[in-house]
Amino acid sequence: MEFILEYLNQGVSAIIPFVILLGVLVFVHELGHFMVARWCGVRVEVFSLGFGKKIFQFKRGATTYAISIIPLGGYVKMFGEQNGDVVQESERHESFSHKNVWNRIAIVSAGPLMNFFFAVVVFGLIAFLGEEHLQSRLGDISKNTAAYAMGFRSGDLIQSINNEQVSTWEDVSEKLNLFRGLKVDFVVQRENTEPKLDSNPKSIETISAEIQSIENLNPLSASSLVGEIEGLKQYSTGTTVGVAGGSPLKALGLKVGDQILKVNDQEVSTWRSLESSLAKAQNSSVISFEVRDVEDKKGTEVKNITVSSAIAEKELSLGGLGIESSETYVGKVRPNSPAEKAGIQSGDRISYVSGKKINQWEDVLNNIKAYDESGPLKIQLLREDSVLDVEVVPSMTTQMNQLGVEEKRFTIGIEAWVNVAKPELTKVRHLNPITALGRGLSRTSELSVMTVMSFVRLIQQKISHKNIGGVIAIGQAASEAFKVGLVYFLQMMGILSVNLFILNLLPIPVLDGGHLLFYTIELIKGSPLSMSKMEVAQQIGLVLLLSLMVLSLFNDVTRVFGL
Repeated sequence: MEFILEYLNQGVSAIIPFVILLGVLVFVHELGHFMVARWCGVRVEVFSLGFGKKIFQFKRGATTYAISIIPLGGYVKMFGEQNGDVVQESERHESFSHKNVWNRIAIVSAGPLMNFFFAVVVFGLIAFLGEEHLQSRLGDISKNTAAYAMGFRSGDLIQSINNEQVSTWEDVSEKLNLFRGLKVDFVVQRENTEPKLDSNPKSIETISAEIQSIENLNPLSASSLVGEIEGLKQYSTGTTVGVAGGSPLKALGLKVGDQILKVNDQEVSTWRSLESSLAKAQNSSVISFEVRDVEDKKGTEVKNITVSSAIAEKELSLGGLGIESSETYVGKVRPNSPAEKAGIQSGDRISYVSGKKINQWEDVLNNIKAYDESGPLKIQLLREDSVLDVEVVPSMTTQMNQLGVEEKRFTIGIEAWVNVAKPELTKVRHLNPITALGRGLSRTSELSVMTVMSFVRLIQQKISHKNIGGVIAIGQAASEAFKVGLVYFLQMMGILSVNLFILNLLPIPVLDGGHLLFYTIELIKGSPLSMSKMEVAQQIGLVLLLSLMVLSLFNDVTRVFGL
């Protein structure tokens, strides 16, 4: 019962943002049709937001303006729009169907185009108000990567590439793509993690690095190649901890999965800053940790753990305190999974899989993926101070990867602790209105290409149909964006406006794109399609549209209820 009430409460809280979001987008779309219809001399009989029974209306001139009860769209009813309408000779100058084909194309295309230009304005407004982006700071750079060999280090802040200034990770990605295949200079500000260098300014380094041109794995990109330096990434390991059985902090309440927030009142957000803070505390007799409890689902409760530095075995270090990254610890075991049946528990540390030492979670996944069905996998676990050997038979499952592509692979039903540090953000504002609109146009164009590519990849079956969302998904996204703030709500509005622009231009009868297809055929053959052919096409289009709506609703329900 509580489960049902929770979802009902979420549904009610999402209604207002959903109605505002969809109402604005529908109004903009229908306003496009209305304005160009009036400009072409067509009489507009009804301008309605929503469908069904009218709950509010008034008439001005020849047009009835209304708000209808079902807020899932809208319409503009034009005089003489239907082929069966009787139009007197004296009224033909106001009839839609009696306008020349170019007028009809202009009227029909005006709705989608208004959504495009509205998105440009929305993203321009966001650029003017200020938008948070990932800072151009590097994350953890592994020593066995090309990036490390070239001279990049964890925490470097990239300031320019080939003498062109960068401040966000988006800037870095653009420059990597622009200069792929070339050797260019990177100017970086080196992060200071040395305890003895607190008073020294952070150093500026110039790194000459060659950018490789590799295959683009993003299915929504129109570009087949991207620029990359192997090992260059923006994310760092967070401070979620694994706790060894003999750790002195365990007796004081530290648990696997807890997140360390501060060391001696100094904030820490990455694993390397945690190590640095402990190194700086070498001369302290007492070390205090502020910790977020893993069992606090809201993430608001913290606990303080204080320990004498003398209890560390050799020197004050993570190893001496029995703390390590949660990288190889099991975070969650799914019910009725092979892992649960084998006795694996949350908090277990995976040491070996089939005799191979595990250093990171990717090692676990790769060994399970490589299962050859020759027998059960032998997994060695560390639980408390005990070493356990278990045997697990992986099952073949279908998983959605980060790119929205379904893939079949062996799994055993375990998940890692989420241990990625919150990235540093920088606010970017374009106070010049022309520059802001230029940014809006660029963003809208990029999203338009991505939306088109999503339809192409769906047809090619390169991304899963499960990515399609409907009114429930839109409502939930609108509610979450509304809670976060105006800029995020505007971003959601801009993205959906671009989607409406592309969706309505699809050559499906009953959509604007279908009508444009009919008018294009009329231009080519010199006369309209026959009534019977148009009716058949519209019936097919209606079936396609209803099928898409049913699929999106099915995806929403299965996602919400975890079916």
